[in-house]
Amino acid sequence: MNQRIALASIILFFSLQSATAQAYSDGRPIATLRMDAKDTGIVLRYGDGPDNCDILGARDVWVFMADGNYYMHYDGAGKKGWLCCLAISKDLVSWEKKGPILYFGKPFEDDSKSASYGVTYYDGNEWHMFYLGTPNTSAPPDLVPSFPYLTMKAKGNSPAGPWIKQKDVVPFRTRPNTYYSITASPGHVIRNNGEFIQFFSATTKKMGNPCVQRTLGIARTKDLDGSWKVDPQPIVPIEEQIENSSLYYEKGNKTWFLFTNHIGIDGGEYTDAIWVYWSKNINKWNPENKAIVLDGQNCNWSAKCIGLPSVLAIGKRLALFYDAPGDKSVSHMSRSIGLAWLELPLSPPK
Repeated sequence: MNQRIALASIILFFSLQSATAQAYSDGRPIATLRMDAKDTGIVLRYGDGPDNCDILGARDVWVFMADGNYYMHYDGAGKKGWLCCLAISKDLVSWEKKGPILYFGKPFEDDSKSASYGVTYYDGNEWHMFYLGTPNTSAPPDLVPSFPYLTMKAKGNSPAGPWIKQKDVVPFRTRPNTYYSITASPGHVIRNNGEFIQFFSATTKKMGNPCVQRTLGIARTKDLDGSWKVDPQPIVPIEEQIENSSLYYEKGNKTWFLFTNHIGIDGGEYTDAIWVYWSKNINKWNPENKAIVLDGQNCNWSAKCIGLPSVLAIGKRLALFYDAPGDKSVSHMSRSIGLAWLELPLSPPK
């Protein structure tokens, strides 16, 4: 009997230790479930892009398929700042880097210091890109894009561009006293019930909280070259601390899976995991329905820091692209692009 009690005590001790290890110092919500992806490691290393376009890092990836090719947009950190760059592949593993496809705006324009993270949508005739612009960065040499993060627009006749900035198109902007008062940056665009909806990244600052709060919101339009109307409330509370979006719809169980980047804190804030939320209603999301997909536990080359996700269905598997600096680093710099996989069909974990 005493042995059973002792064994139960040991199990409880390690369970409590595990729960404590998952908690964050400022009390931000945790994900208690897992939907583990199988990691295959780095598929695009930073440093050898044309004209040193990614000499300081490669991150913030968006992958899509067109004309039998795979196209990767990623943020190349160059000596003058971060720009959206292109790489093309036939197999998702070997990528040919093409260099920047967007360029810095003129002084005092909203994208004068960075034109990066290019999310695409093909309407059957033209290619649309919603990209992140900002007039601010950190100090050199890193030149990390700084708030505000803004959604800007470009258009092209092919998936490879050339991309022409539409400076007269303002999809939406930050707005004081809202959940998107600091950032309103681009996210996945889908067509739904006669309108386009975009899951954009939103940031605000709550009084008394030393950190900003991050979540996702929905913006809506019927004209991709027009303005968007932003929903008054985010899809999940600002305390969730998530940013960026990539969606997958599982037809078998009629469920949407939204992959996003979680921001953790350990001394300072950094991207610590990819989470997934699920819902049968694209317009309604329960913050309790979430799980960890990739973090230091199942990534085989980055033990602490995992960046922005992009998912793409390939046959019976879902490809999950992400960025990371490797080892125990949490740096914004020196990141490369990795690839992990989830088996299809997807079902919510229990």
